Amino acid sequence: MAEQRPGNDDTPIIPGTNYKVHDSQRPRPRVVEPPEPSTQESPGRPPSDAVVLFDGKDLSNWAGKNGPAEWKVENGYMEVVPGTGNIESRSHFGDCQLHVEWAAPEKVEGDSQKRGNSGVFLMGQYEIQVLDTYDNPTYADGGAGAIYGQCPPLVNACRRPGEWQTYDIIWIAPRFEGDKVLSPARVTVIHNGVLLHHDKELIGPTTHKTVKPYTAHPVTGPLMLQDHGDLVRFRNIWYRDLPKYDES
Repeated sequence: MAEQRPGNDDTPIIPGTNYKVHDSQRPRPRVVEPPEPSTQESPGRPPSDAVVLFDGKDLSNWAGKNGPAEWKVENGYMEVVPGTGNIESRSHFGDCQLHVEWAAPEKVEGDSQKRGNSGVFLMGQYEIQVLDTYDNPTYADGGAGAIYGQCPPLVNACRRPGEWQTYDIIWIAPRFEGDKVLSPARVTVIHNGVLLHHDKELIGPTTHKTVKPYTAHPVTGPLMLQDHGDLVRFRNIWYRDLPKYDES
């Protein structure tokens, strides 16, 4: 006996598609088990289709400037070891949903850019700033969640030093045809559940004290985490390739 599928077969065609309104034969979305929320005490579980870059156990999915990543791993997190350099994911990816949790040092030292400074670099060159900006004024395009050197966050949603914070990022990579930019990079950033950027267009790679134009590069790249000399911690890092609804 044929499956009785819910829906309608006597409705008009939706413009631009081959399907009717409420079409009983339209393919259904695939099932993904949603993530388990994190707490201050422990990271949550990623979605069932996520690629896990760091699960709190080791740095096997990461590389350092001279080979293996040299940051410290303990108690379910990794911590910057100043002077060992930035680390990059061995996985390369493009358009994605990215989740990163980070914590600035509980002991407050320094101010402005010298306090809990690190960075989350999409494709190794487009930075979402990591900084302890809780009661810590700095320049607008350099605070926590800023598209560094380009665009300040809409608000400052930073938690207290030592507390775990979340970045949820929707990233659309730039597209090139030869050396020509067909479409610039775009990003949406949510910090601790608060929207900082919505579909914001980047003018090029992020840099310090200057403006850098786009140069053509592959459609995928690594995630890079920055050694800026501060003891910033990271945990529960995963991404999902942006899914496309399968109409086949």
